[in-house]
Amino acid sequence: MFRLVETIKLNDGVFENIDIHNERFNNSRKTLFGVENSIDLNEILHSCEYNKTGLYKCRVVYNKEIIKVEFVPYVLKQIKSLKVVRAEIDYSYKYEDRSDINKLLELRGSCDDILIVKNDRLTDTSAANIAFFDDDRWYTPLYPLLKGTEREKLLRERKIFEEDLRLDDLKRFHKAAIFSTMVNFGEIIIPVSNIVY
Repeated sequence: MFRLVETIKLNDGVFENIDIHNERFNNSRKTLFGVENSIDLNEILHSCEYNKTGLYKCRVVYNKEIIKVEFVPYVLKQIKSLKVVRAEIDYSYKYEDRSDINKLLELRGSCDDILIVKNDRLTDTSAANIAFFDDDRWYTPLYPLLKGTEREKLLRERKIFEEDLRLDDLKRFHKAAIFSTMVNFGEIIIPVSNIVY
């Protein structure tokens, strides 16, 4: 049976965005494995032993039930350029097996990461969602590979807005923000001119 991962930011003893993580975790269990009972991730995580200081990536590996919980120290990776890569892959759930994405990442050349284009639509980088700024608003692709929890939070707060973005739309924008569970919105911003075709 395949496995999924829920990645949660643990920052100085606080599990961030835990309610949205809990939602996605239980929705994935119900949709993919037909499990009706909910598990409270907040309760499970607080019963684990973990450091109360520092920044950690908490990885919950699961299918019908939780298989393991691990805590890995996290250091922000600098991303200054993206290579556009076309692919027809499915990553609508946060699968533990990322081999298809890792193969695409090998195509980045001298760039730091990739921007995946699927069906001529902009989606995500290899490990994060993305949004583009047009001097007025931040727009995130309507069809991401994965609907990340930070993306969901920013949409609910109306800090970013969904739009059906195609590769040709890049010329409308000046800069791009790369964000994920572990990367706050605004921590990594690059000029759109650093996106290489």
